[in-house]
Amino acid sequence: MTRIAAVHGALPPHRHTQREVTDMVARTCLPPGADRRVLDRLHENARVRTRHTVLPLDGYRDLDGFGASNDVFIRSAVDLGAQAVRGALRAAGLRPTDVDLLMFTSVTGIAAPSVDARLVTRLGMRSDVKRLPVFGLGCVAGAAGTARLHDYLLGRPDDVAVLLSVELCSLTFQCHDASPANLVATALFGDGAAAVVALGGRRAVSGPEIMATRSRMYPDTEHVMGWDIGSTGFTVVLDPAVPDVVRRYLADDVREFLDEHGLKPKDIAHWVCHPGGPKVLETVTEVLDLPDGALDVTWRSLADVGNLSSSSVLHVLRDTIEQRRPEPGTPGLLLAMGPGFCCELVLLRW
Repeated sequence: MTRIAAVHGALPPHRHTQREVTDMVARTCLPPGADRRVLDRLHENARVRTRHTVLPLDGYRDLDGFGASNDVFIRSAVDLGAQAVRGALRAAGLRPTDVDLLMFTSVTGIAAPSVDARLVTRLGMRSDVKRLPVFGLGCVAGAAGTARLHDYLLGRPDDVAVLLSVELCSLTFQCHDASPANLVATALFGDGAAAVVALGGRRAVSGPEIMATRSRMYPDTEHVMGWDIGSTGFTVVLDPAVPDVVRRYLADDVREFLDEHGLKPKDIAHWVCHPGGPKVLETVTEVLDLPDGALDVTWRSLADVGNLSSSSVLHVLRDTIEQRRPEPGTPGLLLAMGPGFCCELVLLRW
């Protein structure tokens, strides 16, 4: 089976309190003299204390349109991505030339050549490394990308595969947009990156073992989450019905998936859950009947860095490995949801 040899997270240098971000959003998104009580309440209820951004807060007002924002995305994604991949390979005891597959995912910017292509020479990877850039999966991509590494390595058990996620959500915030969806996005999302190194079954390595995966698309939910893309860039689509979709579908999917492997939710020792936001996490806890503290690592990640889209669940995975130190042989479940609307489940054995 595939094993996860290392997970490494990277954050940009500019760190802000939630209050500092709220004040910036009030200056840039609300009309002059507008009542900001709704904004303040949304940001306070997000359960986020601090976040990181690729630019200083006063740098966003100088971005002139999508082109300028995307130029920052490309430059910063390459820098932050290189940091994440180097850290993960170092932790795994591997070199860039050992990598056989580099998968890159993001939903906060676009580039051709893709970010992974720009990293091959910079990191010193082999010229025959296989690359797979993925766009559009959004928050689910950290889990889905990990699952697709597993799919690849099942067929190539001698290989090394790397997933890189870079999400620079601050570059998608829309100035002069006081819509509820934009204000919620500015309350939750931050910038960050993460890299996962996974090894095929014929390579001896310690680390969590990927036992099985499950993908699930939900009918008639395309409108729930995503982007409208126009001249000003990425405008968030974020329907208040997201928790309702989670409540309707997630429990059955998780229970059926675990049942196929002789497990029940109460058997899962560690839940590695994407921090979609307070309402989503409360709904996950409710429908799965999770014990107190089951999502503590996820809540802590949300508070410390915000929602990093696809990078978030990988930060939670890293923190679980480093801080919770799961007992060998115990089962864990990595899960995330995102545009589609969809869910990805990855069954782990520590």
